[in-house]
Amino acid sequence: MPIASIFIRASVRHLEDDYLPRIRDALALLAPEDLWWRSEEHTNSVGNLLLHLQGNVRQWIVSGLGGATDARDRASEFGRRGGEPFDPGETDRLFATLSDTVHEACSVIESMGEARLAVPVRIQGFDTTGLEAIYHVVEHFSWHVGQIVAFVKMRSARGASLHFYDDARINELRNER
Repeated sequence: MPIASIFIRASVRHLEDDYLPRIRDALALLAPEDLWWRSEEHTNSVGNLLLHLQGNVRQWIVSGLGGATDARDRASEFGRRGGEPFDPGETDRLFATLSDTVHEACSVIESMGEARLAVPVRIQGFDTTGLEAIYHVVEHFSWHVGQIVAFVKMRSARGASLHFYDDARINELRNER
């Protein structure tokens, strides 16, 4: 299989099959009142991170590589605060919007051929290529998934139950080839 195909398949798999389910599982343990909670004013809430991921994926992939209009307002992703009373459905709506954007982006990624991966593009003021844009989105997404999971583990008594790997099986298989 050509390396470009391997890269595209791995990128889509990470976004759709690894990262979105991890966020979904973490959000299932998050109390509605914690969606917009911040430890300090200068930090981000889980709600801010969900908005930020959606904005980043849309700008870099759907717009930057897919050609859709870029209407991102990055500052509003971080400036948003939750209101009271807490809206118990807000978490689900934010996750649904993020999921829809990721699936749309994955369609764009899957449409990329080897030649398009090397085409220069300018996104968010950065000169990059299709390959670098996809790589950026995947690693950036992973970074914030880790923050969301860590937040839920620290903030929720049920967060301790959040596991993604079977440690015993990994240890058992570590030397298999």
